[in-house]
Amino acid sequence: MAIGYQTIVGFMPRRNLFIPTLCIVLLFAAWTFRTPRSSIDKWVDVAAIRGSAVSPPPPPSSPNGPPTQSKNDVDLSRPDAPFVGWPLQRVCNEATWVQGLVFICDNNSGGIGNIRNYIQTCIRYGLEAGATGLVVPKIRKRNDTDLADLFTDYLPFSYMFDEKHFKDAFTTNCPQITLYDEITDIPKIGNKPNIEHITPKKFGNREGCHWSDQNRHTDRFGDRFRRWLHDPKTGQPPPSPDKPRLIRFNWGVLWDWQTYRDGPEFANTFGNILRFNAQLQRLGDKALQRMRAFAKANGVEDGRFLGVHLRTESDALGFWPTYNTQTDAYLKQATQRGFEVAYIATGDPLSAQNFAGAAIEMAQMRVVSKADILEDDDLDELESLSWDQQGLVDFIVLLGSDFFVGTMPSSFSVYMAMKRHLKTGGLYTRPYKVGTEGDGLSYLVGNYEKYWDGWLFMWDGMWP
Repeated sequence: MAIGYQTIVGFMPRRNLFIPTLCIVLLFAAWTFRTPRSSIDKWVDVAAIRGSAVSPPPPPSSPNGPPTQSKNDVDLSRPDAPFVGWPLQRVCNEATWVQGLVFICDNNSGGIGNIRNYIQTCIRYGLEAGATGLVVPKIRKRNDTDLADLFTDYLPFSYMFDEKHFKDAFTTNCPQITLYDEITDIPKIGNKPNIEHITPKKFGNREGCHWSDQNRHTDRFGDRFRRWLHDPKTGQPPPSPDKPRLIRFNWGVLWDWQTYRDGPEFANTFGNILRFNAQLQRLGDKALQRMRAFAKANGVEDGRFLGVHLRTESDALGFWPTYNTQTDAYLKQATQRGFEVAYIATGDPLSAQNFAGAAIEMAQMRVVSKADILEDDDLDELESLSWDQQGLVDFIVLLGSDFFVGTMPSSFSVYMAMKRHLKTGGLYTRPYKVGTEGDGLSYLVGNYEKYWDGWLFMWDGMWP
């Protein structure tokens, strides 16, 4: 037997449905219009549901928080990128300052990858310690005839870097710190200042740690260091403006600080306190411009070129990739990616010549160096520079290449890959995936099996 419609609606005859239905509709409408909208908006994101074009108001900003700007406002991968200062300002505003504590960050050596990280690691510890004074760092020059001799004369900060930019970054964003040009400029130090040497890792129990492990106690370093400053066993009074304490690191404090612990905002901007000086930046820009022109003159319409760092100089260590290993890997990448021209950076002229020949034979790719593309006064100026200064010209050109190939564990190559990696996410770039095919911008050939013996720890302790 079929069930009729009258049975479904509660046995009410069809002719009596109209009036009850009308009453229900009117009651529902009246209830809807009298109910405050906030009662539902409080629980549901109605703007998202309705597709409103009006964004919700941002949360209230912290005095130490970032300004309201896009993370891509600045290309941090550029060597001349402006300094984004609010992450440094935030660290400084959170510091516990110690009047009379002065850090001297000049115990450095090597090429650009090492020099800059020595300086930045020391400064980062200084911020954590609460140093209210900092002597503008000096740079230890390498012996130009014996590349393995890293400890010759001290040269001024401007030997590599833009001193005005460095000072402006601190005076603007960290005014709690006084910068001194020389140790002798520090008030109340006397004729023979006492400089205390420390190793930060010793301010924490490192039982079981590998000797080259990063400092696992950076969160507690500041408190422990300040307790040490006030410990009578040191034989020194606590620091004060009238009795300053001067601190210099023992040599080798280089990859100590796990940079990611400060967050990507600080990790990705702190490196820009060290901008190359105007002369090196100008020569690098000119060489990059000339390299693009060379590529176009050789049939590459968009001027794209491969950047090559061939690390075979006399100071290369025995366990690093050999010339053959580097050449095979580099030319494989060049062939896969269709490069017709390449720029090579190396301090080994014979290896550069051999690589150029192999590139023509195996990849039909022409290879040139900075000395090939600069000319006249620019070339004369280049040749007047030291070995490491010329390396900074190379760095600027390689940074502007369309793809970079380098070697692990060269700190120059690692720094290059990390700096280029900032193109992927700007201020909030996540760490480079070490030991993989990379990010589509760089490739480093090397052994990635052993964290310590393969020097992979550099990636965790370097600021890009």
